Amino acid sequence: MSTFKAVVFDWAGTTIDFGSFAPMGVFVETFGRFGIETSIDEARGPMGAPKWHHIDAMMKLPTVARQWRAKYGAAPAKADVDRVYEVFVPMNEEVVADYATLVPGTKETVEWLRARGLKIGSTTGYTRSIMERVVPLAAAQGYEPDNLVCADDLPEGRPGPLMMYKCFVDLVVYPPSAVIKVDDTEPGIAEGIAAGCVTVGVALSGNTVGRTPEDLATLSESEIASLRTKATEVLKAASADHVIDTIADLPALVERLES
Repeated sequence: MSTFKAVVFDWAGTTIDFGSFAPMGVFVETFGRFGIETSIDEARGPMGAPKWHHIDAMMKLPTVARQWRAKYGAAPAKADVDRVYEVFVPMNEEVVADYATLVPGTKETVEWLRARGLKIGSTTGYTRSIMERVVPLAAAQGYEPDNLVCADDLPEGRPGPLMMYKCFVDLVVYPPSAVIKVDDTEPGIAEGIAAGCVTVGVALSGNTVGRTPEDLATLSESEIASLRTKATEVLKAASADHVIDTIADLPALVERLES
């Protein structure tokens, strides 16, 4: 038996969508429909936050706010965030299935954890309507967590702890220190910290690196090491307790923590 009772995983960049690509082009295209130019790097900045808050953060970028003011005559307001969000969600629903491939090692890691008696929870910055497209595809590949808490299920999402609290209730696990939160983004790590969990950041499969496995395979060891270092610094700055390359490395970390 494990000293831990559950692991709660993020989705994009952690268990599916290696490199976290699904929302990026949609953010850029959505803003483009409002006559605002944005970049993939700008779209990646708030990754991990609920999508309304992600759009709100992008609206506050000086380059975006300046364009919005020039085009619409006033700084972007909450009603404008609502307008952009209403366009974004259905667009993301349409493309998310194309990026639902499991991160290598996900199925095997989950099986290993369950064999040790751990429950498997999940939280996401995606809405419930988006995840309805993803869940069946993940299940077809062998990944079915014991619960799912989406960004719009509760009054408040990341970086607060409420989605983790819902996981505690759904999974009937406590204390928080017996739960591991695994995520590739700063808001996701903050979510775990706020709830009192052990937090594990994933570096190479996540948003900060933003590369596919095929991209990484073309790089030298020193180039990969540089990307790993950058992502690790971001996750450690967010106060992650531990950082691993991908979910495939979690069993080895759990064994070390338990020993």
